[in-house]
Amino acid sequence: MIGPDGEMLGIMETRDAQRFARERELDLVEVNPKAHPPVCKVMDYGKYKYEEKKQQNEARKRQTTVELKEIKLRPKTDDHDVDFKIKHVRRFLEEGDKVKLTCRFRGREITHPETAQRQLELIAEAVTDIGMVETAGRMEGRTMTMIIGPRISKAILKQRRKEAEQKAEQEAAAPEKSESVQSGAVEVSSAPVASPAAAEGDG
Repeated sequence: MIGPDGEMLGIMETRDAQRFARERELDLVEVNPKAHPPVCKVMDYGKYKYEEKKQQNEARKRQTTVELKEIKLRPKTDDHDVDFKIKHVRRFLEEGDKVKLTCRFRGREITHPETAQRQLELIAEAVTDIGMVETAGRMEGRTMTMIIGPRISKAILKQRRKEAEQKAEQEAAAPEKSESVQSGAVEVSSAPVASPAAAEGDG
């Protein structure tokens, strides 16, 4: 059995271990049931679960999830719509997510896959400054797909965004500090001071 401070208390009968925990207003928790004999620890179980949940929440906050966004096209999508979809692709990449371009063929359109290939390549070229092709255009049934990933990972983008926010907060606080210093300035009297020559004349 393990004590509340992590000390090894040796092997105990179950009833003795329960009494030991009860006398200290703590709980007897089985931490390794597969051991022979099973290993138990005396602890505040409520506090233990609270700390465990707190650690899980902190880990979840630090975790960065990359999503796969899908942009759908047709081989006959006009230039204006393609430009509009490029803007969406750029936004997703700037947020650190991957983009799956899907071009679906209908009827006899499938006899000209090169049209869709040119479209996908055009989009990939338009975002080459922030994205790179991870999976080149390929046929999947009656669709052609391409996957573009961001050049900078989402974790780094998140860190840069956080640093930019902190910098903005510091810059916003700077003028307030300057105004505070000015308001504390000492007022200087504007009364005229007699010159030495005038003082001698009076004498």
